Amino acid sequence: MTAVPAARRAPMSPLGLLFLVVASIGWGLNFPIMKFLLTEWPPLSSRGLCGVTGAIGLGLAAIARGQTLRVPPGIWPRLALVSTLAIGGWVARMGLALIWLRASEAAVLGISIPVWVALVAWPLLGERVSLTRALALAVALAGIAALLGGGGLDASLGKLPGILFALAGAICVALGTVLTKHFKLAAMPPLSLAAWQLAIGCVPIAIIGVAIEQPQLAALSPLGWASMLYMTLIQFCLCYVCWFAALERLPAATASIGTLLVPVVGVLGAAAMLREPLSASDLAALAVTLVAVAIALRA
Repeated sequence: MTAVPAARRAPMSPLGLLFLVVASIGWGLNFPIMKFLLTEWPPLSSRGLCGVTGAIGLGLAAIARGQTLRVPPGIWPRLALVSTLAIGGWVARMGLALIWLRASEAAVLGISIPVWVALVAWPLLGERVSLTRALALAVALAGIAALLGGGGLDASLGKLPGILFALAGAICVALGTVLTKHFKLAAMPPLSLAAWQLAIGCVPIAIIGVAIEQPQLAALSPLGWASMLYMTLIQFCLCYVCWFAALERLPAATASIGTLLVPVVGVLGAAAMLREPLSASDLAALAVTLVAVAIALRA
């Protein structure tokens, strides 16, 4: 995920809905795929290297669509800050979170981003926290409590580091999203902006991952290579291209609400692909988090 510019208002489009569904399903399936990849490759190396390759792909897509990759003068410091938060913070922390969390739990926590956007927009943009937004935050915290309560105290303490990493990643994306609006980075072409964000955010993570984790290519099985290919071509390239295509054809609110498919696909995908159990607390956390995000998007 990346801090994306606000879309202009557009009429409903069947093709736009198709693009939205493809992006949401692709992002949702990425959670169980990331979790599997951790059994073969370390988190920072896999996420960072896939992100760098995806940035190159998005850059080529931008050029193919006639978008310039030139960054306007004076924007570099702000672009670097936003990219470090929205991309670097998300990519690194969500990868680390999956060490402790199941893919379904990470998907539920990851989709809470709109709730944190509503919260951090108050001090940064002057958008006061309304009663509706406060309710959204309270409901989101209830969803987190449902995750913590599943499996008893020992299990909750065991996955606490993962929950903290996931929440930190979601809050970083929220900060990056709000700062993108504050700094008016949306003036850049969307695909070019996403390509630069991925490059700036993922290059340091890839370097740190390779230096510290020292991943071995021989450790990747054919399924591991397929997972790396999916993360690069589908998560970082196809999904973003489809997302921006959806924003061009749909009202912004419709596109935002459509992303609620992501945790649903993530939870169901984890159950089908990884045989992760669907407990009552998991389903409760998913339902409560979806309600919180829906409230935040209506605020």
